[in-house]
Amino acid sequence: MSNPGEQQWPGERLGLPESGPRSIARPGRRLGAIVVDWAIAYGLSVAFFPIAPWQTDGFVTLGLFAAIQVLFLIVVNGSIGHLVFGMRVVPLVPGKLGVLRPILRTLLVCLFVPAVIWDADQRGLHDRAAGTLLVRV
Repeated sequence: MSNPGEQQWPGERLGLPESGPRSIARPGRRLGAIVVDWAIAYGLSVAFFPIAPWQTDGFVTLGLFAAIQVLFLIVVNGSIGHLVFGMRVVPLVPGKLGVLRPILRTLLVCLFVPAVIWDADQRGLHDRAAGTLLVRV
């Protein structure tokens, strides 16, 4: 049994449901999405910027990853991986995601460490800094 002030599921204190639409996206979906997004960036990098067969500069791949993330977050509120796994990035406060939130969020994801440090709501530091939530559709 939990303490009275303790939340029962990630996102409860933010007013989000335990499961289903608008619930916090869980780690499995997030991992799947990042694998899809990185594979796309790597494929584009190998196809257009190879340094040897099946080899590319890691910074080129990272740059393509970031560009794709920002573009898709601004246009459809989710990366290709997010869309494949049924997730969207939404602002914590009602309104539009805008341009600055996707840029800040993506820059922090590219640093990796902010994306793997989570709070009790399973929000990474990148989402906290950008004022966003990754939720299920």
